[in-house]
Amino acid sequence: MKVMHSRHSMSMLADHLVFKPKYRGAISKPAVREVLRLAILEICDEMGLEIIRMAVGADQVHIFYRYPPKYSVSGIARNIKGRSSRMVRKRFPGLKELSPDGFWSPGCFHGSVGHGAEAVVNYIKSQEGLSLEERIERLRRRY
Repeated sequence: MKVMHSRHSMSMLADHLVFKPKYRGAISKPAVREVLRLAILEICDEMGLEIIRMAVGADQVHIFYRYPPKYSVSGIARNIKGRSSRMVRKRFPGLKELSPDGFWSPGCFHGSVGHGAEAVVNYIKSQEGLSLEERIERLRRRY
């Protein structure tokens, strides 16, 4: 992983963020997932985050990104989840009826990543577009 340089610091900060919609069916349609993917890319670009790998699956979102030290991981998650929720619900008004009290579940997972970045990239690649049932079936076949 490369070192990021700014005026007064050097950093090598990376995070694996995972979050899911409050209701599983909310991002099951490919059109919703594509709008969501584009919204997250736009938000990350505006914040100066470098997305290493991203997967918007049928029931959860994985983002592996590098970030500057001026942000906290919780602030990044709050920003991505809040803004993407507004953008997607504006584009698909029917989602407001499905989840009037919020699009995303309240929690999320953060995994700080250092020298094991390649393993995270491969894991996220394996999750692209799969539902929970498909991931379970893939694990069953492996073992």
